[in-house]
Amino acid sequence: MSASRHSGTTDSVGPGDPGPEPDPEPDRDGPGSDDLLAALLDGMDAALCAFDADGVVTHWNREAERILGWSAAEAVGRDGFAGWAVRTADAEEVQGRLLSAMGAPGRQVHEFALLTKDGGRVLVRTQSAAVRGPDGKAAGVYCAFSEVHTQIDLERSIALSEALFEDASWGVVLVDADLRPAVVNAHAARSLGMGRTALLGRPLGELIAQGVEELEAALAHVLAEGAPPSPTELWVTLRCGDAPERRRCWRSGFLRLASPLAEEPVPLGVGWLFQDITEARQTEQEAAQLRFRANQLHRAARAAAECEDPLEAASVHLDFALAGFADHALVDLAAEVEPPRLVRSAQTPAGGGSLGPLLPLAKAGLPLRYSAGHPALQCVERAGSVRASATVGGPPVEWARARQWPEDSVHALCAALRSRGRTLGVVTFLRGSGRAPFERGDAMYAESVAVRVAGAVDLGG
Repeated sequence: MSASRHSGTTDSVGPGDPGPEPDPEPDRDGPGSDDLLAALLDGMDAALCAFDADGVVTHWNREAERILGWSAAEAVGRDGFAGWAVRTADAEEVQGRLLSAMGAPGRQVHEFALLTKDGGRVLVRTQSAAVRGPDGKAAGVYCAFSEVHTQIDLERSIALSEALFEDASWGVVLVDADLRPAVVNAHAARSLGMGRTALLGRPLGELIAQGVEELEAALAHVLAEGAPPSPTELWVTLRCGDAPERRRCWRSGFLRLASPLAEEPVPLGVGWLFQDITEARQTEQEAAQLRFRANQLHRAARAAAECEDPLEAASVHLDFALAGFADHALVDLAAEVEPPRLVRSAQTPAGGGSLGPLLPLAKAGLPLRYSAGHPALQCVERAGSVRASATVGGPPVEWARARQWPEDSVHALCAALRSRGRTLGVVTFLRGSGRAPFERGDAMYAESVAVRVAGAVDLGG
């Protein structure tokens, strides 16, 4: 019975039987530790080799092979660099400098020349450090190296980036793919009127009141198509909180930024560099404006000289003055009564809503019922120019109608007609909402025109 028990089954065990062997651990798909280490070493951008405590080469990656030409099979197992990767005369010094890292804390940086397989020399910069064993003692050294010119190029790029964002005398802004500032240098922060950190991640529309559409269009174009061939000049009006808005002209250059680590260029954003050229552009505009106005005065004088009627000559002067200067012109002559009263003698086409040549001057007319404080009356009293503009936020139609001006008028400039020590009346230039308010330079031009008109009116009287 016992024989049948021992011979009948194979899975029963006795007291002294060690039992069946355990099933082997099932295979797991995936790399072993050696394969993973080899893949990591060969995937590095830097060349890397390693030595054991005796100076024998134990590791050599693909980048090291690319730089020096020696394959891993040719390099691993060699005793140091002597005679193949370093000149024999230099081998002892190089070996000593590399292996000295085993007894030093941290990393050590050295520069020396290595030999390529074809006999050339490559100047490299190395970083070496000790490799510790399980007991904490140095078991060898690893050495990462790259060509010096490659390292210098990298350092230059980093130094340039840091200089642009710290010391540059022009604005530098990195804009992300959502068109929001990601990095801003100190100069750009001052130009935009905010702190560097306060600008980050904010929509450009919160920083710029006018001109933001053109700027965002330029940034979107660079992201899609690349940088434009030449710098672009952008006029923008900045939001400055409670302070008045500032209009600036920025000469801007754009660069599309792409990741160097991707197989295909992946846009990271746009580098926007700009320089404030507002003063230069304003100076150029003022010079061009002065040339145009001087030319208009010259042309008006020649045309007026051909007029037989002095009052027609006065109208010619005003017709030329309106071009590029104002939308409407009114002439109010002073009646010879006390107190002085003004009579409307000429104006742009009736109705005031359309532009056109000045209607001829006339000596006769009905006195105007200007209220006290009217700019034209102030002009007569002062015998000088007076500027006025509609109140911001108020109804400009009511403002113009109360002063008996065309309803589209928003800005006014009154200049006295003076001749032979007398005030003959007032010429009023009016601008609509699409134009800027009159400035001091405009008043000087209006006075030059008024002198010519006053001479013609005096001659016609």
